[in-house]
This record gives sequence, structure tokens and C-alpha cells, in this order.
Amino acid sequence: MGKKISQLNQATTIDGTEKFALVQSSETKYATVNEISNYIVPTNLTVSASDTVDLGSTTYDNTLLLKLTWSGSTGTMVLTLPDATATENLNRIIRVISDTTFSSSTHADLTPASGQTLDGSSSAYRINKEYEGVMCWCDGSEWYIIQKKA
Repeated sequence: MGKKISQLNQATTIDGTEKFALVQSSETKYATVNEISNYIVPTNLTVSASDTVDLGSTTYDNTLLLKLTWSGSTGTMVLTLPDATATENLNRIIRVISDTTFSSSTHADLTPASGQTLDGSSSAYRINKEYEGVMCWCDGSEWYIIQKKA
């Protein structure tokens, strides 16, 4: 009888070529990290004025790309980043992009969790036009903006 997964040795640094098993259409196959590392499925989210969305909610645990669509009247909504100090967010990247429904009078404020920072500030990063995007990375203590598209 084989070992349980919890009894296996922890992997050392991987280079992406290692094979791992997966089940696809009831058949066990293999893939490499390199083959799946760029596989990003967006989370589509329709937002409106006064909405508050906690990206630390389990609903967004696997979200790498959040595509926002505005609905309704003009105003501001808030996206709160997950807790930067939570172990599962170390080295996590979150991308947020707006679609054609955004304008200068519709605002999505990307905000750090209470008591934390985004690029060293407790202030929000504002998305307020179509096709605007931002990519944030967490170092385990705070969030950094590592790329902007405006």
C-alpha cells in the first residue's frame, strides 16, 4: 500500500518540468507545472455603487484575474484585498481589470485590509475608466502594485 499524500516528503524548489497526476474525463493523466502555470480563468464580477467586495472571502480564494463590469448608476464601490499576513497570500498575485462599462464617474477602489498597506499606503487604488487594470503582489506583510494599465 502506498503512502498518504500527507506522508510524502515536501518538494524542494521545482523548475516546472516535474510531472504530476491529474484526472481528466475519468482518465488519470500527467501534466507539468509549466503546462498549467499560465492557465488563468477570470472571475467575472458585476459591481455597482456602494458595493463592497471582500477579496479575502473564500469565494475568491482561487481568483487570479478579476474582470469588473459596472451596472447601474454612477458612484464608488470597494474591493478589499485579502489579509496580506495570511500564509495563503504569501506571493499571491491578483489582477483586476475593468471592461467598457466603466467611466470617469464609476469608481472601483482597490483597498488594503484594515491596518495594512498597498504600495506603502492605506489609500485605495482607483479604477475609473474602461480597460484599466492593475496587478498586485503580496510579500506576506503588504500588497505591492507591480503593474498598471491605464
